Amino acid sequence: MLLPYMEPGRVEAGCDEAGRGCLAGAVFAAAVILPPDFQNEDLNDSKQLSEKKRYALRPVIEQEALAWAVGIVSPEEIDRINILNASFLAMHRAVEQLAIQPQHLLIDGNRFNPYPDIPHTTVIKGDGKFMSIAAASILAKTYRDDYMNRLAEEYPDYHWMENKGYPTRAHRIAIRQKGITPYHRKTFTLLPEQLEFPF
Repeated sequence: MLLPYMEPGRVEAGCDEAGRGCLAGAVFAAAVILPPDFQNEDLNDSKQLSEKKRYALRPVIEQEALAWAVGIVSPEEIDRINILNASFLAMHRAVEQLAIQPQHLLIDGNRFNPYPDIPHTTVIKGDGKFMSIAAASILAKTYRDDYMNRLAEEYPDYHWMENKGYPTRAHRIAIRQKGITPYHRKTFTLLPEQLEFPF
């Protein structure tokens, strides 16, 4: 059972990211402030939900949240500042777009770069513990999937419609055969030498 908040009466924004382990594409993050009486029995960590369920929940979250926003950090920025800092920056960009300023941030994970003037708490596997983080995980995941599906139309050889930029076998074979795109993260290990691809 997910908890509605960490501290009663406090305006909390849950934050989560999507796409950190990908070889290509931007990293996305969302920040969500839910009303304290929000209830939805389907809400859960986005990784535990089917794609259909995630997309069904997205409009519910957007309509019922007190505030929500999505932040994006490009592949070029990821290469410049590293993926961990990029994930935090995406969360910062989401928080700064919120129509309501939260009093506290609930961050999925165990590390975070503090956001100016708003205290935070990191929560390991927070998307399976707090509703606001779970809601943020769903928005981040679905908005990033939409983005990768658009890129897949531009670069169909990399199977991004299926792998969303993650390092699947098909994705890496395509990198070996076709080279990289402008959306690939050049500081990532795109082709580990130990991987042998039979052709």
